Amino acid sequence: MALPHLRPTRSLAVGAVLLTSVLLVSGCSAILGPQEAQRDEPGGEVTAASDADVFSLQIGDCVNQVAADAEQPTDSDDYEEVSSMPVVPCGDPHTDELYAEKELEAGDYPGDEAIASLTEEFCLAEFEGFVGLSYEESSLDIWPMLPVQVGWETDDDRVVQCFITAGTEPTTGSLKGSAI
Repeated sequence: MALPHLRPTRSLAVGAVLLTSVLLVSGCSAILGPQEAQRDEPGGEVTAASDADVFSLQIGDCVNQVAADAEQPTDSDDYEEVSSMPVVPCGDPHTDELYAEKELEAGDYPGDEAIASLTEEFCLAEFEGFVGLSYEESSLDIWPMLPVQVGWETDDDRVVQCFITAGTEPTTGSLKGSAI
């Protein structure tokens, strides 16, 4: 996985609003790396804060991206590789929530711009169904995790994930159906 600096320059523009953060996924899990989040049965909701493998995240998972960004080195202009995200139960204070995910079609890597465009379209299309209000009418923002060429070609990573955020101030509870 790749993680840009907090509020990187590679943000995607949506109308007059910039997507505030872009994560790039590259399929880099170590054997002894992060594990799946602790979940309840049968609902599958996160029950304890942990550092979860990015590929184990599920729609509705709440994360603290600001904390993850702060832990990243700042020696790259584009992004940093990550293999985990700090997940928490949604009832605990958190900054972001995974609201949509999709696997892109197999084939040759279409390029960074094509992946970013497909991701932007997908995340915007899924926003209203999750929040209950269009992106343009909402005070919430979004940011994606998307595959990069090395992950696409070596790890068959084609997963796009969309996160919703209320900004840098933590929120509690899910933003699903919040219509804000």
